[in-house]
Amino acid sequence: MTETPANVRIALAREGSAAVATGLPVLDHLVAQLAVAARLDLTLEVAPGTAGEEVVGAGRALGSALAARFEAGRGWAVVPADEALALAALERADEGRFVTNVDFSDERVGGVGTDVASRFLHELAHAAGLNLHVRLVEGTDPQHVLAAIFKAVGAALGQACRPVTDPKEVT
Repeated sequence: MTETPANVRIALAREGSAAVATGLPVLDHLVAQLAVAARLDLTLEVAPGTAGEEVVGAGRALGSALAARFEAGRGWAVVPADEALALAALERADEGRFVTNVDFSDERVGGVGTDVASRFLHELAHAAGLNLHVRLVEGTDPQHVLAAIFKAVGAALGQACRPVTDPKEVT
């Protein structure tokens, strides 16, 4: 599968915002939730291609943009979305890896197979050089589960991208 070109701009912010155009509305929504949870100002535009190419292009572009921004180098979060609860933990690694207990290969959300989410997170982890673990603690509704996962990954990324402060310096 070839990669579709993508443009990405990213900056740390007090409150996150996103302008995402991957070609897949469901992925646009999920990546926007990730950016808000990470407190990133994100602009991500992916050139038109097949759905698979757009997912790969979006994941790789965002991962590459984040790779140079890891100050703390690790982060973790447990985040709810309605009845769903997800945990994400990540750290910089020599070889990117995505590990999860979630299998949505047979589910569809917004007319798109939700394995799109797994593929995006896999590409993000590899391009960013992250060891990314995602666990679904609770949840049955695919939309809520995906929202919890992307928010948890976003919060963990936001933590990893911020400078580490010495607790002795905090007044």
